[in-house]
Amino acid sequence: MGYEQARDELVDVVRRLEAGGSSLEESLALWERGEELAKVCRLRLEGARARLDAALAAESGPGGPDSGGED
Repeated sequence: MGYEQARDELVDVVRRLEAGGSSLEESLALWERGEELAKVCRLRLEGARARLDAALAAESGPGGPDSGGED
């Protein structure tokens, strides 16, 4: 599941919980699903952050703009 899909479903889960009217069992199931979706989102964002950090590190490595060498 991609980030956007997990985020959209998480938003829906939160709306349903905030609206109320669900039984305790349904609310607990929604909460658990929300936790799973939040974990997916967090892992996807952490992966994106790692890729961005790696790209920035490669850019500032030897020959990169922050290396102090001439272009």
